[in-house]
Amino acid sequence: MTGSDRTDQSHLVHRAWREFPVIDRAEGVYLFDTQGRRYLDGAAGSVVVSIGHGIKSVLDAMHAQGKRVSFAPTHAFTNEPSLRLAHMISERAPGLMRGRCRTWLSCTGTDAVDDAARLARQYFLATGKPSKYLIIGRWQSFHGNQLGVAGFSGYTYRRKAYQPMIAHCPHIPPAYCYRCPFELSLPACRLKCARALETEIRQVGAENVAAFIAEPVVGSALGSVPAPAGYFEVIREICDRQDVLLISDEVMTGFGRTGRWFGIEHWNVTPDILATAKGMTSGYTPLAATIARDEIWDAVQNSGRPFMAGHTMNQNPVSCAGTVATIEYIDAHHLVDRAAAMGDYLLRRLEELLRLPIVGDVRGKGLMCGIEFVRNQQTKEPFPPDLRVSYRVQAETMKRGLVLYPCTGCVDGAAGDMLQIAPPFIITSEQIDELVGILQEAIEVVQAEGLPA
Repeated sequence: MTGSDRTDQSHLVHRAWREFPVIDRAEGVYLFDTQGRRYLDGAAGSVVVSIGHGIKSVLDAMHAQGKRVSFAPTHAFTNEPSLRLAHMISERAPGLMRGRCRTWLSCTGTDAVDDAARLARQYFLATGKPSKYLIIGRWQSFHGNQLGVAGFSGYTYRRKAYQPMIAHCPHIPPAYCYRCPFELSLPACRLKCARALETEIRQVGAENVAAFIAEPVVGSALGSVPAPAGYFEVIREICDRQDVLLISDEVMTGFGRTGRWFGIEHWNVTPDILATAKGMTSGYTPLAATIARDEIWDAVQNSGRPFMAGHTMNQNPVSCAGTVATIEYIDAHHLVDRAAAMGDYLLRRLEELLRLPIVGDVRGKGLMCGIEFVRNQQTKEPFPPDLRVSYRVQAETMKRGLVLYPCTGCVDGAAGDMLQIAPPFIITSEQIDELVGILQEAIEVVQAEGLPA
């Protein structure tokens, strides 16, 4: 390819079916395209970049490991960076998992969730309960882009085209106080959204249920909605009572994003299995992890069968080396605490936008925040999906040098417009002010276009 045609996009498929700016370089919280335009990375990609772009120590660690060995088959070898990483994860795991867990390393968040479901199934096979296979999910949830995982995801937009190919799994309503599916409010509701799990387990038979999976803060399917206080404590009690494993999907919330190492820590609950990816590498390289209590791995190991999961690139030494360096950078710069502090400031600034007529709700935890747009603030009526309001706002922020993450489907999986705002942990208060200023201007432009009342 010659220099003159290096930005030709005619041979590459992108799911949006349109041309995009071509990224040229990145530094800190900023991205630069080949035309020299600068963009503030207000969504950390898709809630990925934690430590910022262009961190030399991470790149150096990956380069050094690549010079030694970049790949070795996991059926024959392990590698030093993966062993070190597993120890680091164990030292930071939530609750009773800390120091009492083991980690399976894969490639993507979808892999981590798929492997979590496989582990739950294999655990019950190993413990003499072969009828337990169902994974209960929640509507308005997203757990990965794979047909098996889509069965317990509850993101209608992404499921619809493949519905005939998806394995059926039970679902319960989301923990979504702004649009409570039971039309109740705290505390009078007594967390009915959590208690719905026990009803569903009884309906399908506890003897058939292997696990319940949930995101502590729901990402793209709801636009950064945290579960209410007390929710996961009730879920944990139900799972214990019904002999069901609790899987925490921390693909977005893991490794400091919410101001704790893992999002589930905000509820003082220990999951049985935890799936994570994205922020653990800060986007420098693909890697994911499925973490589980020692007792679960022990049961599978003692069954005499291997763990039936994995791909060719699992436990890649270059990726593991980069992840070790990323965690060391987070530690050295106290970035988990910083995510908590900057997240509080970001949420306060975003709440100022509630005065705009089409902003219905602002929510989040740490540096994982979201905005929901509505046609009517009092009734919370959503805009018709064909207006694509969140995408129009994102287009206006892009023109002004700000990248955000548009989402749809929070209302019954069919309507609802949201933006996720989740910048790198290193963002400053001044840069947050810049972000909010651009976002406000973009919303005002879209409002002025004459959205139907």
